[in-house]
Amino acid sequence: MEVRIGIKHSPRELSFETDATPDTVRGQIEQAVADNASLLTLSDTKGRQYLVSTESISYVELGAEAGRKVGFVS
Repeated sequence: MEVRIGIKHSPRELSFETDATPDTVRGQIEQAVADNASLLTLSDTKGRQYLVSTESISYVELGAEAGRKVGFVS
């Protein structure tokens, strides 16, 4: 699933793929905001971790489950 996070005062967004379900990611974000946590920690499919300041999040876009990618090799 693709996650895109808009950051306040930044023209770019944070975008990455994760194996977590949309409900899991949404729950993590809601919990961090409700607990007034200073950082939100999310990880991608390659094991990298992203630390985002909860105060700087302007929006979060959760994509649908990623289908199997098909490519053609020459």
